[in-house]
Amino acid sequence: MKARTLNRHIKEGSKNLFRNGWMTFASLSAVTIMLLVVGTFLLIIMNINSFASSLEDDVQIRVFIDRAAEQEQIDTLEAEIAALPRTESVLFIPKEEGLESIIESLGDQGGSFVNLRDENPLNDEFVVHAIDPAQTEFLATEIESLASIEDVSIANDLLDRLFAATDLVRIIGAVLIVGLLFTAIFLIANTIKLTIVARKTEIQIMKLVGATNGFIRWPFFVEGLMLGVIGSLIPIALLSYGYRQFYETVGQSANLDFFEFLPAYPLVFQTGILLIGIGAIVGVWGSIMSVRKFLQV
Repeated sequence: MKARTLNRHIKEGSKNLFRNGWMTFASLSAVTIMLLVVGTFLLIIMNINSFASSLEDDVQIRVFIDRAAEQEQIDTLEAEIAALPRTESVLFIPKEEGLESIIESLGDQGGSFVNLRDENPLNDEFVVHAIDPAQTEFLATEIESLASIEDVSIANDLLDRLFAATDLVRIIGAVLIVGLLFTAIFLIANTIKLTIVARKTEIQIMKLVGATNGFIRWPFFVEGLMLGVIGSLIPIALLSYGYRQFYETVGQSANLDFFEFLPAYPLVFQTGILLIGIGAIVGVWGSIMSVRKFLQV
């Protein structure tokens, strides 16, 4: 496409925004509200997803080694576990280190366990992490079949609930966001349809003199793109300011040892890029849908 032609399409698309001032205002308002809600959900879901991922990364298998096993058998077992395809890491913890860890974790009450240092009742153990946390149970089953093992432990019930909860949150968030996006597409498409109706005679004349459908579509394509991008700027500004204030006043001061909010940067920057992309796609898609239907009449 020639630069002169592209410049003409951009000017026509820009004029369309002002020709239908009130509808443009209504459409921009709807897109702004929609993207504000979408952006809020994105921030919530990204924080929950980060929290869920950190929990998933902490899922581990504890392999208690047979107390009668010799050092050579322990080395063989470690090599066999490390060679399993689902294994990410294997950490050996001697029983002496395990007991000291328990004593330290109990603080003042740990003194009552000091006498166990002479006759340590614990087992040497391996702490194993799976490459994919969702495959932890499968990996534990494979490890159980190996020799020189007394017991294999994972929190099955907690694991199942964790993965079920994180999957549910992700599905609900995706459904809500998709629903909001289709609402925005509907609103933008209706706005552009009104523009087309107002210019019906002009478009018919253009077709009579040989203008292609592509030539006619371009100004509406530009209009939809501008509606989507402009409509994303206010939500980006509000969410950037709002989340930064929230993170500095609540996110960092809240005494939540089990939940850590994501820092404002680069989160708000990433969300802003996403919203601009979503706004542009929604606007272009809405314009394509409305113009295609009109040209088929």
